[in-house]
Amino acid sequence: ASTCLTPPSLLSAGGCCGSDVKQYVYGGWAWAWWCITDTQRISLEIMTLQPRCEDVETAEGVALTVTGVAQVKIMTEKELLAVACEQFLGKNVQDVKNVVLQTLEGHLRSILGNSLLSEPSSPCHACLFGRRLTWRSLTVQMVASSFHGKVALLISSGADVSSPLQDVYDKVDYLSSLGKTQTAAVRRDADIGVAEAERDAGIREAECKKEMLDVKFMADTKIADSKRDFELQKAAFAEEVNIKTAEAQLAYELQSAREQQKIRQEEIEIEVVQRKKQIEVEEKEVIRMERELIA
Repeated sequence: ASTCLTPPSLLSAGGCCGSDVKQYVYGGWAWAWWCITDTQRISLEIMTLQPRCEDVETAEGVALTVTGVAQVKIMTEKELLAVACEQFLGKNVQDVKNVVLQTLEGHLRSILGNSLLSEPSSPCHACLFGRRLTWRSLTVQMVASSFHGKVALLISSGADVSSPLQDVYDKVDYLSSLGKTQTAAVRRDADIGVAEAERDAGIREAECKKEMLDVKFMADTKIADSKRDFELQKAAFAEEVNIKTAEAQLAYELQSAREQQKIRQEEIEIEVVQRKKQIEVEEKEVIRMERELIA
């Protein structure tokens, strides 16, 4: 008889006629002798588990209640199918879930017992929150430490592979207090940063204002020096102009006096000549009158 399998199933067919050879079939179909061949099935569907550990003490002695979500399925590599059959053959899906769930919860307790809620001072401990210890890393550690590579299980953390544990809380509000302490520290650091930034900005502003005033004072000094030099140069030029003007005026007056003196001298000479001519005329008139008298 032939046996058909649905895709997410594994068929294990025992040997016949005293043979110990076993056949493992993933999907498809297989030939089995009725009443002779022993056939058993294992489901390969993904199983969603929710491990839960209540009041587990961490390395710091804080009792935590942790809930996670893990998706588990039997791996389909040929060399691992025999291991899966040895461990889970004959068990139903619920039995397989119980075995894996108990193993996950046990190792989750072990990992939480070696974890710290704050930053660890020793490398022997892991920080549950400071290093964002995710459910994926927890489950990988569980599989490695639990089955030592002998169990053909693939464990993932669901759709969001980077999501942390689904739920972590404690009954004494330690996590809340830790969060408040960290929040206060962050706010303190932020306030310190703001104060330092404002201080640096104030110092820089004062330095810039001082530089601006220094430049302004230097510019004002240069302007005043230039104005003073201009006024001095202007006064020197005015003095020189006045001197030249006075010299020109004096020279004009001297020349004018010389010209007046020359004109007066010429006038005197003309008067002398006129006087001589007049005397000559008078003398000639006297001579004429004498001649008339003699005549």
